[in-house]
Amino acid sequence: MSKILVAYFSASGVTEKVARKLAKAEDADLFQICPETPYTKADLDWRNEQSRSSREMQDLDCRPAVCSTVEDMAQYDVIFVGFPIWWGREPSVVDTFLTTYDFKGKCIIPFCTAGSGDIGNTAQRIRELTCANVDNGKKLGAEVSEEDLKLWTAGLGL
Repeated sequence: MSKILVAYFSASGVTEKVARKLAKAEDADLFQICPETPYTKADLDWRNEQSRSSREMQDLDCRPAVCSTVEDMAQYDVIFVGFPIWWGREPSVVDTFLTTYDFKGKCIIPFCTAGSGDIGNTAQRIRELTCANVDNGKKLGAEVSEEDLKLWTAGLGL
């Protein structure tokens, strides 16, 4: 049986809610990707081209510092990575997480939450960042049930 980690970044609490349900459904460990400098409401204003999140997302090489790390990533075979969709992709702070560890031989399964849009090309970006086996992933709503999460993950053949 695979050892599973659910790692997530949540700006508003929606992704955290889904990640907690997923970790419970899969009996997985849970890890929050926390930016060293938390995002304020002004930082997250996507309508302002000068907001912190807007500037970060314009620079594909941006890697905001994180405040914690996974103690023993080597123990995990499967890593679910959750995030809100920003500008059609994963937030830059998630890229920091993805470039911090060696994911060779591991399976990464992205999941996102979004008010609009879908998971887009995030799987391809994550493949490029990690060289891992990356599933195409899925967009999940805040109200997804634990039962629906179990059905989804059963189909992944974990």
